[in-house]
Amino acid sequence: QVQLVESGGGLVQPGGSLRLSCAASGFSFSSASMSWHRQAPGKERELVASISNAGGITNYADSVKGRFTISRDNAQNTVYLGMNRLRPEDTAVYYCKMWLPGNSAWGQGTQVTVSS
Repeated sequence: QVQLVESGGGLVQPGGSLRLSCAASGFSFSSASMSWHRQAPGKERELVASISNAGGITNYADSVKGRFTISRDNAQNTVYLGMNRLRPEDTAVYYCKMWLPGNSAWGQGTQVTVSS
């Protein structure tokens, strides 16, 4: 079955950096579009960044453009989210998601807290 396991979250000071990873299994990773989403307390889940199956097309939420970078390694079945210049408003649970025609799934999430 599809499994998505996020890691790399934690507590970081404002202005700091983190790199999230999402290890995928149970589906054809190189065929799937992948994305990162986040949900802050009391808010709806929102799209942060997405990447096409071959990695040639990326999209970002306006709030993270220029600070976050989504990438993937199809040989390792892993998608990454590099996060720089973190702000307190980036605090949320971050989820990765896979999408194939007729199939999508979420990971369990990893907490990112930006605080001094």
